[in-house]
Amino acid sequence: MSCSSILTEPFPSFSADSWPQGARVALGISYHGGGFCGWQAQPHLPVATVQETLEQALSKIAATSVSTHCAGRTDTGVHGVAQVVHFDDPVGRSQKAWVMGANRHLPATVRVLWAKTVPVEFHARFSAVSRHYRYVISNTAIQSPHHCGLVSHCRKPLDAEAMHEASQVLCGEHDFSAFRAAQCQAAHPVRKIQSLTVKRAGDLIFLDIEANAFLYHMVRNLVGSLQLVGSGQRPHDWIAELLIGKDRTLGGDTASAEGLYLQSITYPQDFNLPSNHALNSMFSGGG
Repeated sequence: MSCSSILTEPFPSFSADSWPQGARVALGISYHGGGFCGWQAQPHLPVATVQETLEQALSKIAATSVSTHCAGRTDTGVHGVAQVVHFDDPVGRSQKAWVMGANRHLPATVRVLWAKTVPVEFHARFSAVSRHYRYVISNTAIQSPHHCGLVSHCRKPLDAEAMHEASQVLCGEHDFSAFRAAQCQAAHPVRKIQSLTVKRAGDLIFLDIEANAFLYHMVRNLVGSLQLVGSGQRPHDWIAELLIGKDRTLGGDTASAEGLYLQSITYPQDFNLPSNHALNSMFSGGG
């Protein structure tokens, strides 16, 4: 069975044949970010990060330390539907060991979905062509308890069509200083948004955005400003004014982390990775 088929099979099988020692391995990871201090392992944090939790599980399979590199570092509370990581296999384990074995050592909020050997030039971050994030807003007077920790909430009625129309000025390559957090350490503020849509499905509003890369808090700052347009507190052309003005202090508040999902990562077809877009989440139907 090819790795590309495992996402469409309800009960996929994984090969127990060992891969060569030193082989570069890519993994697809899904996680609920609510109980973690973000993705990146850092010293002296009060709560574990997803990276260190994953590396501890992988290290138990390898019986030695394993260090991973990810496609996109997510903040505290942000969820990952289709994170991609890579590491160099220090001992030579099988696809089954890296998927099923690692999952036995992981909490229920983190899962390895697939594993595949990749060329040594593959890098989870630098080989990525684009990243797709989804932001989910519950637009009701009272938020459902079943959405707690999974979506953001806005009790003011929002006009999703107005939010979508206002957002289209952001598509293309721009200086996104107006939506860049002060703590951002990126070398420059220019990014290219390939697509941005805002749609309503019942009481939920879905913002889907795909770009070559993102600045720190860029998506959440965009959402916070677009909500002011959707609620009628700001005019339609205000987003364009923010973009041109490049002043973060004039924009809306940073939207909460719990509504944000790293939805998929796109790589060149030559790497033949499983289709991240095929991965399902609780809120996969909005787009």
